[in-house]
Amino acid sequence: MDWPALLPVFLTAGVEWVEAFTIVLAVSLTIGWGASLAAAAAGLATLAALTAVTGGAFSLGLNLQAIQFVIGVFLLLFGVRWLSKAIARQAGLKPLHDEDAEFRDTQAAVSKGDWFAAWLIAYKGTLLEGLEVWLLVVAFSLHSRAWMANAGAALAALVVVFLAGMSIRAPLQRVPENAIKFVVGAMIVSFGMFWTLQALAGDVWPLGDWSLLLLEAFFLAGGQALVPLIRARPRRAAA
Repeated sequence: MDWPALLPVFLTAGVEWVEAFTIVLAVSLTIGWGASLAAAAAGLATLAALTAVTGGAFSLGLNLQAIQFVIGVFLLLFGVRWLSKAIARQAGLKPLHDEDAEFRDTQAAVSKGDWFAAWLIAYKGTLLEGLEVWLLVVAFSLHSRAWMANAGAALAALVVVFLAGMSIRAPLQRVPENAIKFVVGAMIVSFGMFWTLQALAGDVWPLGDWSLLLLEAFFLAGGQALVPLIRARPRRAAA
């Protein structure tokens, strides 16, 4: 079991499941909870099949160094995207993600279509949001081979979001999504740098896995330091 990977997998999955739940909730108001949840279940079944197939294919003997390099580069790209968006949102360059607005937009789109079109929106929303979860589970599991643990972390996040959402039957707008993306982005970038350099240069980290904590602190502090600098740029330009 790869314990350091469980937290970023759980948090990343939680953010994606919140967005998926908002879509399913909006669709349920048009075609009912039964059909909407069935569409979401179909999307989750597709993701489960992808996970099972991927796990079986990569359970064969593969070059660990090559796997580490590919995963490291993927995580760097994935993490930088999350971290840069979180920095831009905190600095005011991008609006914060609004679950209420997404709910209204989805409901408006659903109201214009027929029953099957609405069902497809719930299915596609669950599948597309879940694909990022699937990619992250695959990336971490290819390195650690802890398929069940990482998939379990993603599933635990799904259960938490589903229970919270069903208890209030409303968009989960109070979830601190940008703060979570900031932290997770720093974590994923740290894993990406750690594995990429390890694949290229061997055992270069003197503290071993503990180096991940220092990398995460560095990227978190660096991201926070960038926020006031980015906020100040428009004011200086205007002056």
